[in-house]
Amino acid sequence: MPRRQKTLGHIAALLTILIWGTTFVSTKVLLQDFTPVTVLFTRFVIGYAFLWCLKPRWMPFSGWKKEFLFAGAGLTGVTLYFLLENIALTYTLASNVGIIVAVVPFFTALLAHFLIKGERFTPRFFLGFVAAFSGIFLIMANGAFVLELNPAGDLLALGAAFVWAVYSILMKKIGVNTSNMVTCTRRIFFYGIVMMVPALFLLPVNFDWDLFIRPVNAANLLYLGFFASALCFLAWSRVVEVLGAVKSSVYIYMVPVVAVIASALILGETLTWISITGILLTLCGVMISEYRKKG
Repeated sequence: MPRRQKTLGHIAALLTILIWGTTFVSTKVLLQDFTPVTVLFTRFVIGYAFLWCLKPRWMPFSGWKKEFLFAGAGLTGVTLYFLLENIALTYTLASNVGIIVAVVPFFTALLAHFLIKGERFTPRFFLGFVAAFSGIFLIMANGAFVLELNPAGDLLALGAAFVWAVYSILMKKIGVNTSNMVTCTRRIFFYGIVMMVPALFLLPVNFDWDLFIRPVNAANLLYLGFFASALCFLAWSRVVEVLGAVKSSVYIYMVPVVAVIASALILGETLTWISITGILLTLCGVMISEYRKKG
């Protein structure tokens, strides 16, 4: 791989992580004027429209089994994950959500152990598991007893992490590659949007045009839809192809760090020693469990 491509890969990875790490803050800002499902639906409609502009070609039908996998990925990776995350942000701090969803690798490893051949637990997995969930307990306890936050928000964030792990397993089974990444992502977005429709009737919504055209709201919705949902998803696929899964995973660990810093700077969220200890334990646990020796 040419050095220039690797350098561009590192730059793309850093920019992607900076955007993903700040999405919790951006969503939190939007939730002051909109309901969780309103933000979710609008965000992915914008992302879906952009993907059509990027590659305006139909994806050929490849069998019902593949379509069911796409539908499952849309349900878990789009509808349920972001709905749980958005609702969680109405109850707890953006920094809490950013840290808790970092435990996705644990749930992914847990599901892969039972569903994917050749994926087995290691002693490091259990050590990291204990450390990370001890950290999550401290974060939740700190919110409930010190900051007087509703622990339901942290539990919803934990549920979002589990749902994303299911999505990760489905994506492995779909077998997406860079040649069809745009069309596959668009198909997943399509199913995710379709499965949001019942939520539009069951949960509160407020499609108020006067709120949409406010500069702060319009900017954040475009940021989430165009950059975070569509562009970053495609960019990350390229990053993994250029840098490899192991080097790319190092950047993933920076997402909660960016979320914490952005929440403190933009939202003014304060950190206590209890929450800082919980954050460090969670991050260390994830890194321990994901560590791999060089072959």
